[in-house]
Amino acid sequence: MNGTYGNLKFLEPDPNWGLWSHCLDYAGATDLGLRRANNQDNLAVLLVGTEKEFQRRGHLFLVADGMGAHAAGELASKIAADEIPLTYMKHPDKNPAEALRSAIQQANEKIHQRGQQSEDFQGMGTTVSALVLLPQGALVAHVGDSRVYRLRGQVLEQLTFDHSLPWELYRDQPKSEIPAGIPRNVILRSLGPRPTVEVDLEGYYPLEVGDTFLVCTDGLSGQVSNEEIATILQCLPCKEALQVFVDLANLRGGPDNITGIIVKLTGQLHLAQQGTPAGGKKNVGPQAATPSVLASLLRWLFGSGAEKKRRWGKGPYERLECPLGPTVPQTLQTVVQELRNAAANSQWQIDWDQFNLLETSGQSALQNSQFQEAVQHFSRAIICMMYQLRQQRPKIA
Repeated sequence: MNGTYGNLKFLEPDPNWGLWSHCLDYAGATDLGLRRANNQDNLAVLLVGTEKEFQRRGHLFLVADGMGAHAAGELASKIAADEIPLTYMKHPDKNPAEALRSAIQQANEKIHQRGQQSEDFQGMGTTVSALVLLPQGALVAHVGDSRVYRLRGQVLEQLTFDHSLPWELYRDQPKSEIPAGIPRNVILRSLGPRPTVEVDLEGYYPLEVGDTFLVCTDGLSGQVSNEEIATILQCLPCKEALQVFVDLANLRGGPDNITGIIVKLTGQLHLAQQGTPAGGKKNVGPQAATPSVLASLLRWLFGSGAEKKRRWGKGPYERLECPLGPTVPQTLQTVVQELRNAAANSQWQIDWDQFNLLETSGQSALQNSQFQEAVQHFSRAIICMMYQLRQQRPKIA
């Protein structure tokens, strides 16, 4: 993990990050929440190190939400996060979709076998949602109710179908119309409880520069609305957006562990070449055409065939058009005001100068209908306050 803020932990950069940072930004984090004694979520990121590997397997981003008493859920999600990326990179005879499904099924077998070896671990399970970015597009695999979203422009789409009781009961109806009385935490499919598991595949979704993906557990999506997700992703860099998602989930009770990965395409996906400046622009000269020729050849060798054209799944399952407006900035403003009152009443030790500046800047931006700036300032005020509170809160081992 890279950076620990109380119980919030950010994922360390992948060793191959420098090869892709000119065209790809991402951040991953997990947080205990406020009502759990241990964190049963896990996450994994695997960036490949060569153009050939990118053509063959792409980049993988995964979250897993464990279920089970004692340490069983934590173990189940850890096995998924450890085994799936490793197994996915094997099987050279399989295309990406087959390899990803096989990796998840093999992780299921391992979790199930481990559960049979001990009474404490019997019945343990985990959700899993995995996003793979390939030349063909975005490929998604999932089991359970952890989600994958894509933001393109002002449109947020949920690319995964929740394997939960309300979603299955109302499969063919808008999910906004699900009655409130139906339990939302009943999961109908997970890795581990049974010897075999059905894995849903979605995609390939074509990629465009600017596309932003969120892979998250329900500790995040259950507390942060789709409108808030869409708006904040439009306005903030990956790490800040993820941090404010975690903060909002905790401020709304933090009933579950909170885990997410945000991935943004900042350029056309290709491996950085030797001599490429940090900004990502290649040197102009006779060598400039070589990478594209190489990429074309590798696409022909590894990215062709019927599998490339196949369309998996029926997603997206939810779609929200979300132009920037006053609603989310006003919600964030209310959160900031409530934080101010709580901190003052409890006499917390706060750097008020920075907080006051951010709040005032947010109010001014909102009054002038500068909604993006308002979201940025209010979000950073929330991050500022919550960061300071984390330093004062006793850390749970």
